[in-house]
Amino acid sequence: MKYAAKFIKDEDGFVVTFRDIPEAITQGDTYEEAVEMAEDALLTAMDFYFEDNRQVPLPSKPEKDEVVINLPASASTKIMLLNTLLESRVSQAELAKLMGIKPQQVTRIVNLEHTTKIDTVEKAFRALGKELDFSVAMA
Repeated sequence: MKYAAKFIKDEDGFVVTFRDIPEAITQGDTYEEAVEMAEDALLTAMDFYFEDNRQVPLPSKPEKDEVVINLPASASTKIMLLNTLLESRVSQAELAKLMGIKPQQVTRIVNLEHTTKIDTVEKAFRALGKELDFSVAMA
């Protein structure tokens, strides 16, 4: 997932905001620092959606003068899983039953801070009648 960020230069460095994720606001003294801070702020903002059990807005196409900030693949798949759960109106307890696992295990699967094997996330998608699909693009 790649989110468009606006970098605004001011007297203290750069202020960074995200059109699609308004909770993600940060700054850096230099452009390089602002990019690093933007990556961290974007990932941290995702926690709000998970804590509130809210749909995460998908990234929109970048506009002129916006910078693309990538989320880690592990976070992206968990965001897609959260959105799929919410769209399907399936609770975490129901997903646990569908997967044949304990509810605590599903809690870890949908926790951004918990490392989850991609095969486990794929199993969750399958239990929801979805297929996890990847593609590789030129950088």
